Amino acid sequence: MKKIFTIVLCAAALTLVSCGERCQLKKDLKKALETAVVHEKAQAVYMEGIEGKSPQTFIDGKIKVANPHSWISGFFPGSLWLLYEHTGDEQLKTYADKFTRRLEVLKDYKGTHDLGFMVFCSYGNAYRLTGDEYYKSIIEQASAALATRFDPEVGCIRSWNTGRKEKPEEDFMVIIDNMMNLEMLEWVGGYENITRTHANTTIKNHFRPDYSTYHVVAYNELTGEITDKRTAQGNADDSAWARGQSWGLYGYTMMYRMTKDKAYLDQAVNIANYLIPRLPEDAIPNWDYDAEAQCKDSSAGAIMASALIELYGFTQNELYIETAERQLRSLSSDAYLAQPGENGNFILKHGVGHYPAKSEVDVPLSYGDYYFIEASMRYLAL
Repeated sequence: MKKIFTIVLCAAALTLVSCGERCQLKKDLKKALETAVVHEKAQAVYMEGIEGKSPQTFIDGKIKVANPHSWISGFFPGSLWLLYEHTGDEQLKTYADKFTRRLEVLKDYKGTHDLGFMVFCSYGNAYRLTGDEYYKSIIEQASAALATRFDPEVGCIRSWNTGRKEKPEEDFMVIIDNMMNLEMLEWVGGYENITRTHANTTIKNHFRPDYSTYHVVAYNELTGEITDKRTAQGNADDSAWARGQSWGLYGYTMMYRMTKDKAYLDQAVNIANYLIPRLPEDAIPNWDYDAEAQCKDSSAGAIMASALIELYGFTQNELYIETAERQLRSLSSDAYLAQPGENGNFILKHGVGHYPAKSEVDVPLSYGDYYFIEASMRYLAL
C-alpha cells in the first residue's frame, strides 16, 4: 500500500512539473505573439510605401522584398491575418486586407505550383476569418489555374517550369514542397483526383525506406518514368534537407485532416518518427540533417512544430507534443526570437533559404515567421 501511495505521489509531482512547464510555455508564446504584432505592424508601415511588394528577408541591414509572383508573397498577409485572429486588432485586419489584395494578380496565374502558399495563406485566411465572398472567388480561380499543372501520365502537379514542348522527355520536376499546395485544392473541392494522385505518387517515389524524402524527383513527361532523384537545396542528393522533411511531415498531416485517409496519417507518423530522434538538443534542425556544415534553420523548426501539434491531435502521441514544445521553447527564446526594432522587424532569427547557393543563410524568413505564429496559436488552442 505504501509503495502504491509513493507511486501516486511521484506521478502527481511529475504532472505538476509538466503543467508548470506547459503553463510557462503558454505565457512565453503569448509574449512572443505580442512581440510578433509589434514586428508585423512595423513591417506593414514600411511596406505601405513599396507598391505591390511583400517582405522576404533582412540581409546586410536591408529588407529584401519580393513581387507578387514570388512563392513567398502570401506569407506576410497571412501572418497579419493570423495575428488579427489572435488579437482582434482591427488595424491588423486593415493591413491584412491591404496586402492580401496586392496578390489579386495571381488569380489566373498558371506559372507556378506555389499558388497554395501564395493564395491560400493570404486569401484562405482572409475568407476563413471574414466570410467575404471576394476572397473565396480568388481562391477558386487560383485553384483552377493550379490544377492545369497536373499531368495524369506523371501523376503529379508540375513544380518547376523545366522541359519544353519540343522536348517533353526533359525533366518534369516535382519537389516535396508541392505537398503544401494540395490543401487549397482539397478545400475548394472537385480536385480530389489531382490531390490524392499527387500525394500517392509522392509517397511512392519521393520517400526512402527510412521515410526521409528526396527534394526533387524528375520524370519523363511522355512516359511518366522517373529519370532522376536529386536535391536542389540540400547537402547531397541522398541527404535529408531539413525544410523538405518538414514540408513532407506537414503535408501528409494536412492531407489526413482533409481526407481522413489513414495512409496519409501513417505516412506522417513514419516521417515524424524518423525526424524526432535526429533533432539536436534545442530541437531546431540543422539546415540539412546530414550536413557537416552547421547552420540552424528556424523555418524548418517552425514548420515541424506546427505539424507535430496537429499530428498530436490525431494520435495523442505525447512524443509529438513534447517535441513541438521543445521547438517552441527554443523559438520563443532570445536565441531565436528577435526583439522589436531588430532583425528588420522579422520575428525569427536564424533561417536558411538556400545554403548551397549561399542565398539567405542565417537570416530571417517570412515563411518561418508565418509558421511560428501558426504553431504558437495551435499550441495555445490546445
